[in-house]
Amino acid sequence: MSLFLSAAPLWLSAFLLVILPTVLAVGGQMLVRRRVGLARLVDNNEVAGFKFAVVGVVYAVLLAFAVIVVWERYTEAEIAVVREAGAAATVFRLAAGPEPEATAVRSELSRYLRVVIDRDWPRMAEEHESREATVALNELYTRVLLLESTLSRPPAVLIAMLNQLDVMTEARRTRLHLGIGIMPSVLWAALCVGGALTVGFTFFFGTRNLAAQVMMTCILAVIVFMGLFVIVAIDHPFTGPVHVEPAPLERVLADFKLP
Repeated sequence: MSLFLSAAPLWLSAFLLVILPTVLAVGGQMLVRRRVGLARLVDNNEVAGFKFAVVGVVYAVLLAFAVIVVWERYTEAEIAVVREAGAAATVFRLAAGPEPEATAVRSELSRYLRVVIDRDWPRMAEEHESREATVALNELYTRVLLLESTLSRPPAVLIAMLNQLDVMTEARRTRLHLGIGIMPSVLWAALCVGGALTVGFTFFFGTRNLAAQVMMTCILAVIVFMGLFVIVAIDHPFTGPVHVEPAPLERVLADFKLP
């Protein structure tokens, strides 16, 4: 469900997560008011108000924690792509030269970046990884090791190239891991149930001005479910309308005129 909502258009996610639950909350408020009556609801105001303050604070802390965690991991995914692009650019510079082995390294680096952009990104949007990108990365390691065997580079340069390849590998594993989703299912359950209970708690209150009470319930529901909407939008960093782009890798190809 989380993957479906993350991949859906923003208007559909907003309708399912914000508009529809808010309409149900308002409808539930009016239904309870009609069935129970104002007099009985007013009797709950003093006790329910105290308890609602506790419920609201607890859920607000949980929601804020979830938003911060998801945003930090989304930022981590962006940083991983930038690190991978920076390491790729360094490998290209260190592999400069007319030797056939150096040319092979640059050619394989170009192929790897292109496969990552064309295959890894669509696969990560589906919580999978591209086998072709893994093969291309393995071949890039092989080309660099062949360059080492020719002794056409100082040992320090070859060590630096291998270090940068390690950075590329680590960055790729990071984005593949984050691509499967950030929020665990148990936290999703707590957020959804907690949001429904927090909004539902307003049904125990009663005010003479029904329009004002419905408006307050509507505002609370929108705020609560907007938090869930934000989490869903960035829970899968490489899926849906709000996702991490491969632009840093594309700029490496453009900067070095790689095919």
